[in-house]
Amino acid sequence: MNQRLAPFHLALPVNDLKAAEDFYTSLLGCTLGRTDERWIDLDFFGHQLSLHLKPDATEYADTNNVDDHAVPVRHFGVVLPWDTWHQLTESLQGKVVFIIEPYIRFEGKVGEQATMFFRDPSGNALEFKSFKDPSQLFAYS
Repeated sequence: MNQRLAPFHLALPVNDLKAAEDFYTSLLGCTLGRTDERWIDLDFFGHQLSLHLKPDATEYADTNNVDDHAVPVRHFGVVLPWDTWHQLTESLQGKVVFIIEPYIRFEGKVGEQATMFFRDPSGNALEFKSFKDPSQLFAYS
């Protein structure tokens, strides 16, 4: 598809709105948008992320093996510019527990990328990735 990149909208369950708000705004630098007693909207790197208070829907998901790592099947994130990814990685050290520590996936192969995984306070898995060569985003061998 060759379309203009448009912001996505994603809604996720959380078990504590205040903890989620603090995590996304203070740690990740997201901007708070509209709010209600049971949900908040965030500017997630230019995309709309809605977090809904629904504690019974925040269970951990299974994993799949990718590049010898147990990747959470249900996860979301954003592709950042190379330098921004490295800056974020440094800022997160000691502040999150990584599911998958920052590393270079598929090193020397098609689709080589920097990636890291961690969870928000409700257990939602996030992946942040970056490509030195952005044309590799949808490349395949």
